[in-house]
Amino acid sequence: MGELVAGVDVATANVRVQVHDPSGELVASASRPLPQPVRSPGGRSEQDASTWWPAVRDSLRECTAALGERSSGIAALAVSATSGTVVLVDRHGDPVTPALMYDDRRAGAEALTAAEAGARRWDRIGIRPSAGSGLARIARLASDAPDDAVLACHTPDVIGWKLVGRPVATDSSHALKSGYDAVAGEWASEVFDALGVPAALLPEVVRPTTVLGAVGARAAELTGLPVGCEVRAGMTDGCAGQLACGAVDVGQFVTVLGTTLVLKGVSKELVRDPAGAVYSHLHPDGVWLPGGAANVGGSALSDVDVAELRSLDEAATERGPSGAVNYPLRGEGERFPFLAEGARGFVLGEPADRVDEYRSRLEGVAFCERLAVERLAELGAPAEGPMRTAGGGARSLAWCRIRASVLDRPVMRMQEAGTALGAALLAAAGSVHPDLSRAAAAMVPTGEVVEPEAAEVPALETSYQRFLAELRERGWL
Repeated sequence: MGELVAGVDVATANVRVQVHDPSGELVASASRPLPQPVRSPGGRSEQDASTWWPAVRDSLRECTAALGERSSGIAALAVSATSGTVVLVDRHGDPVTPALMYDDRRAGAEALTAAEAGARRWDRIGIRPSAGSGLARIARLASDAPDDAVLACHTPDVIGWKLVGRPVATDSSHALKSGYDAVAGEWASEVFDALGVPAALLPEVVRPTTVLGAVGARAAELTGLPVGCEVRAGMTDGCAGQLACGAVDVGQFVTVLGTTLVLKGVSKELVRDPAGAVYSHLHPDGVWLPGGAANVGGSALSDVDVAELRSLDEAATERGPSGAVNYPLRGEGERFPFLAEGARGFVLGEPADRVDEYRSRLEGVAFCERLAVERLAELGAPAEGPMRTAGGGARSLAWCRIRASVLDRPVMRMQEAGTALGAALLAAAGSVHPDLSRAAAAMVPTGEVVEPEAAEVPALETSYQRFLAELRERGWL
């Protein structure tokens, strides 16, 4: 058996391939651009899915060429992609429709039908169909399917078909919001019946890390991969990013602080949130990955000049806790850790100056993070140990220190985490390592631990309680 694994990340704007050895060392990488989705008023967001395979093929070929003879040691690969992107393909695995992207919102009527037809099932598994779900998009595509369409595919399924030379199963992670019941292990047939989607259009579903097949001679010739290289089932980009941070065992959690704040973790039992703000993916080992995505996050700083960020961080660190309480939501509506369609940002008190106001924004996002951690604990998924963190916000040491002080627990910055590494971990589980836990222990880089500022904890606790009181007063909590 070979010693190397490859992770493939098919994002919206590009494809990235990384090849790692069993210790996690990056031994080769390559990327190719993808065409920007065609977006227009009314919620349309489409991409030419026929561009995915050439971009993956060429990225793999670049990696194997760079590795030379060592490329024969690539034992397995897995593919991760954006959640909810779907396309119909023909009997050759070639797309016959545009891909409806994760942010295509035109299937509102289909989502409403799906919500009503599967109401009991959705209540049981904690998933709520929406116009932004893969389920609604599959129904929209099926309603006007070309005669040669034979299967609804998520992005990794298209790539897997090309690598193996035949149709492959989809993974339960990408299928989760496409109408798959991960608790019962079945598609929500009553919902697809109501939507008029033929059962034959839906692929088989397997757990992540399952072997889907092996690279065939034709794909080996095109990519440089060895014939027989295992193609293993991946997970969505969000889940792969979580794994790349090392959050793979029960109690481990990660906050990805990008434009929005996303919190994900591992729990022994399925988390059921009556409010519908939390949903859970199925872990490859049968436990659960609960989490949610807020509307607040790094967008709170979108009006701050990038050139100012470092100086403001330094000044905010010297200043200490703000006297104001800030919920820095841009726009209207919140979805996690509480659901409030009418939620809007607010400031309690008067910031002393620009630095104080900036500091209050950093604290406000940290308050939302703490509320999310507490909400998940209430639902039966407590976080243990350091809070891992990635994303653009994790680059700010000042912000991480504030977050650690608000959480009153260490924050561990995982600056080398990424979807391609997460996909490589899934490829490694069962090939070069016995399971996902040991793959992560060996391959995920050690993070930088940021401790709380003990002297700031009491003042931040007071502000946090004011924050909670205001949310209750407004009826959002």
